[in-house]
Amino acid sequence: MGSKGSLKTPKGTRDWVGGDLLLRNHIFQTISTVLERHGGVPLDTPVFELRSILSEKYGEDSKLIYDLADQGGEACSLRYDLTVPFARWLSMRTDVQHIKRYQIAKVYRRDQPAISRGRLREFYQCDFDIAGVYGPMIPDAEVLCIIAEVFEAFEIGVAVKLNHRKILDELFEIAGVPADKIRTTSSAVDKLDKAPWDEVRKEMLENGLSEEVADRVGGYVQRKGSMGEMLENLDLIPISPQAMGVIDLVSFDLSLARGLDYYTGLIYEVIVGDGASDRTQVGSIAAGGRYDDLVGMYGRRPLPCVGISFGMDRIFTILDARREKKSSSDLGGQVQVYIMAFGGKEFDGLLLERMRVARQLWAAGIRAEFAAKVKPKPLQQFNTSEGVPVAVILGQGEVEAGRVRVKRLHVGDKAAEQKDKGQLVAREGLVEEVVTNLLLDPVLLGFGFGRR
Repeated sequence: MGSKGSLKTPKGTRDWVGGDLLLRNHIFQTISTVLERHGGVPLDTPVFELRSILSEKYGEDSKLIYDLADQGGEACSLRYDLTVPFARWLSMRTDVQHIKRYQIAKVYRRDQPAISRGRLREFYQCDFDIAGVYGPMIPDAEVLCIIAEVFEAFEIGVAVKLNHRKILDELFEIAGVPADKIRTTSSAVDKLDKAPWDEVRKEMLENGLSEEVADRVGGYVQRKGSMGEMLENLDLIPISPQAMGVIDLVSFDLSLARGLDYYTGLIYEVIVGDGASDRTQVGSIAAGGRYDDLVGMYGRRPLPCVGISFGMDRIFTILDARREKKSSSDLGGQVQVYIMAFGGKEFDGLLLERMRVARQLWAAGIRAEFAAKVKPKPLQQFNTSEGVPVAVILGQGEVEAGRVRVKRLHVGDKAAEQKDKGQLVAREGLVEEVVTNLLLDPVLLGFGFGRR
């Protein structure tokens, strides 16, 4: 066994604890609320799939799949995304003709990690997909609306880059790209958001394109513009985001290729907007598109699908940067109330009363703690309560009279805090008074408290 100094999580993974985990759960809940509002049905699938289910679905990215050792005659791999497992599930459920489904779960990729930018090897995705035959572009427009609603809920300004896989393939064909080089050309073009045109052109030449063909491709894929401009110039698809109120978020970008092989139509990528204060180096924070043929690859007749995948860890990176940082040793940021007891030399610590008060608060859905000692010292209790917004203070005489004192803690003004003795309330009014004080804390308002 290695020494303590060598202990670490595997590359591209991390531990979650305390306030970070609460923020992540807040992200999950916020997105789930939006998706359920649109009729999303939750789905959970195994963390690993038969290797044959995942093979030949991801193009060049297939090399990033984690393969598992053969166990009992079944070759399996960790899931790379949530889309292919959903398509497998649909193919098994022939009774399902229409569904709006969402799933929040971990996926795994043997990628080069950059944790500070939200790029990991084990990470959460949240997928929303609409499967079934509907009117042209109606589900696609709803997905764009969902994108807007999710990031409005987080107050993150975004831009949605839009393209169409068939249009892109036809432009490659017009430019003279051989059919057997369309996918490698797509993969090269998809790097234009990270690399200059000269580097992308060089990769195309290395993949076997002539200089003339590569330059013609460049003439197309470097064209960008607003939704209206590109629809007018290229006479594209009859989508009407105006009706969903998201037209200002969307722009056409012919360099967007989305390397996964299963996309067949509209594709999109969501980035932090150019004018947003949260502009970071996290890259795309959501992406998706239409994949009408994927379900048919498993033997069932084709079932049209369109969906969006939210990068939960990248969203976390953005929201985490907004938070006021506490010390790395602080694991108690989630505690809402600290129960204290004070008295003179003959004071017995009121342990049983502190337990009863804690039980009363827990039963009301309030996160509370107290010192696990019979006679805790005053300074020890104040030090332990650091970062907790509300205190319930017990004294011998007040307890005998059926009362407790509720006080706001650590409000930033030490003099005012010392002067404030808190509000004396009857035990039956304790929960109401605590809730009133918690509502004054904007951080707790963000995460919520009590039962919903």
